[in-house]
Amino acid sequence: MHRGPRDEMLGRLAEAVGSVAVAHPVRVAVDGPPAAGKTTLADELAVVLRARGREVIQATIDDFLFPRALRYPRGEFSAEGCYFDTHDHDALNRVLLDPLGPGGDRRYRHAVYDRAADAVSCPPVATAPAGAVLLFDGVFLMRPELIDRWDLRILVSVALERTVDRAVVRERRVSSRAEVERRWRERYIPSQRLYVAAVRPAEHADIIVHNDEPRHPAWETRTRSDAPPTCGR
Repeated sequence: MHRGPRDEMLGRLAEAVGSVAVAHPVRVAVDGPPAAGKTTLADELAVVLRARGREVIQATIDDFLFPRALRYPRGEFSAEGCYFDTHDHDALNRVLLDPLGPGGDRRYRHAVYDRAADAVSCPPVATAPAGAVLLFDGVFLMRPELIDRWDLRILVSVALERTVDRAVVRERRVSSRAEVERRWRERYIPSQRLYVAAVRPAEHADIIVHNDEPRHPAWETRTRSDAPPTCGR
């Protein structure tokens, strides 16, 4: 059966996950801008990994938000607020990333917040097998509070202007084009530029997936040394 570029890329990602040798679950960051395709990529990779016999835990940064009353002290459209005030990194480390990491007891919760209800979420504690894979998608995952928690770092890259068009399509049932464009252009895109300037996530990524054309992605496999990247298409 012919494997297209997307399938080939997912196979390479699954091989990269399989090559991580740790004595605890493999914690995989799927980082990138809003509407870059992070969740779709994580969902597809989960299918491939499960087909290869791995147990997969999926979680998202959207389930580690501060309550709405706390996350807009700088205003609803503040880029700085998006970067600094939105996500509860302490809780993320405490209930998920540290328990699944070195020395952890593998007892974890996948969420602390219910976005639909704007309320605290307290799902039952689960226990991960040592051979499990955590696929965690979200924004700003390579910032200093989180960078050393990941065993594999994937960055989903896309032209920021293209994310606006994708967001308009994705949110057309709940928001007007004008509302989406304002949120992206005033809050989300400037916050991504702030993140790139402060953190340089591409320099921390093990793999960069160029997702401007999702059916024909390109990818770079990087090392955490001065070796040049290798590219695929």
